[in-house]
Amino acid sequence: MACCGGGAAAATASEAYVEGKGVREARELVAELCRHFYGQGWVTGTGGSITVKANDPALPLAQQLIVMSPSGVQKERMVAEDMYVMSADGKVLSSPVSKPWPYKPPKCTDCAPLFMKAYLMRGAGAVIHSHGMETCMATMLDPGAKEFRITHMEMIKGIKGHGYRDELVIPIIENTPYEYELTDSLAEAIAAYPKATAVLVRNHGIYVWGDSWINAKTQAECYHYLFDAAIKLYQLGIDWTTPEHGPINSAKRPCSVISPGIPNGCSDAKSSKRYVVLDIEGTTTPISFVTDVMFPYVRYNVRKHLTSTYNSDETKEDIKLLRIQVEEDLKNGILGSVPIPPNDAGKEEVINALVANVESMIRADRKITSLKQLQGHIWRTGFESKELQGFVFEDVPEALKHWHSGGTKVYIYSSGSREAQRLLFGNTIYGDLRQFLCGFFDTTTGNKKETRSYFEISQSLGVDSPDQILFITDVFEEAVAAKSAGFDVIISIRPGNAPLPENHGFRTIKRFSEI
Repeated sequence: MACCGGGAAAATASEAYVEGKGVREARELVAELCRHFYGQGWVTGTGGSITVKANDPALPLAQQLIVMSPSGVQKERMVAEDMYVMSADGKVLSSPVSKPWPYKPPKCTDCAPLFMKAYLMRGAGAVIHSHGMETCMATMLDPGAKEFRITHMEMIKGIKGHGYRDELVIPIIENTPYEYELTDSLAEAIAAYPKATAVLVRNHGIYVWGDSWINAKTQAECYHYLFDAAIKLYQLGIDWTTPEHGPINSAKRPCSVISPGIPNGCSDAKSSKRYVVLDIEGTTTPISFVTDVMFPYVRYNVRKHLTSTYNSDETKEDIKLLRIQVEEDLKNGILGSVPIPPNDAGKEEVINALVANVESMIRADRKITSLKQLQGHIWRTGFESKELQGFVFEDVPEALKHWHSGGTKVYIYSSGSREAQRLLFGNTIYGDLRQFLCGFFDTTTGNKKETRSYFEISQSLGVDSPDQILFITDVFEEAVAAKSAGFDVIISIRPGNAPLPENHGFRTIKRFSEI
């Protein structure tokens, strides 16, 4: 797609336009940024690359021309004339002139197809590919992890859509011998992590995008800072993935076990677990709270939310994900799916179709990322306005405090988005319980009834053996999947939960204090 011949594409952009002020400034900007990033150690040895959209107020961002740095060039010595200019769909409109020996013939960056994925899938205005040492080392801290996670660091606030208390999650894809071979896995990571603005490549580097070069640069600087912090904390034996940043894999008591009902927190060593993963509905929270409070709030407010935030970047992203899901649903004949008209059909028509699809998805209790992300954004408004307040069973706060004080790390795995999970536990009738939680998993990790999802969680947590993880859920199929992945599993029996099959074979509890 990218760096293709420019015959037909060249006809769409006049030579005067390609040589105009906006493109010229973009060329000069890329050269300047390359020199700056060389000084940072991000693009040494001709590695790394940068691309930006050429600013043109008369055109939507998606239609603006693209400027990319070349491949195999000393980044600190580049000038504006060394850049490639491309159409919005990746066709070359202007190439640099060859230079005499010892310079190599000009070649567009090998990152081009990956850059185009960020442009087309995320509506980016600029993309930075860094080979900074800290980006490589961050992927080596846990060689089996599919994600890099960090929380409670000030610089997280520099990443779009994140705050100090949020858990920053960056997908990690495996390196390949050739850059272009990363294209599919990068696209899969972008699709699977809709909130992410970066993808790490193991033993290689990072791709960072933003809606402008300023936003991309700011985020890239924050990412590098956070990776460097994680590396230094690791060297000091400090855990960067938990709110309290305590010792890595070290209990704060002599015996770290799961025993909310035992005063001293200790029992037979055979029962010791380092990690607990909790479901929400029917485990920490009544199913009725979700079905009778949370879901209705979305149904009653989805039209209002979409109407008032229609032009925001966040809602545009929500609509984009819903469009993709509805197109797939229509192909598969999913009942209740209705086509979503194009944006130029008018705001009201688009919103009418979106509301119809969302209501149908809620009625069917669909566990899909597009719905869960939008729900999280609507719930955020409800929690911020105090119209909503999180509810958990009365034994949950004490158990969370006890596990936390004993050094056991507690995570949440729910079909609700990570944002929705943080909102629920951050605004309960018992106060903010997020201080006792180490992280959140949602459907971007995988379907909760698939064994692969629990394997991914064990890889993310970096355990020596999956049986170090206790998973508590009310759903039999989830229990089976987690057990197949090697987890220790307990089924929660709470008021309103669905009946279990006879002879299901799992231990059950009615309160966490029974563990």
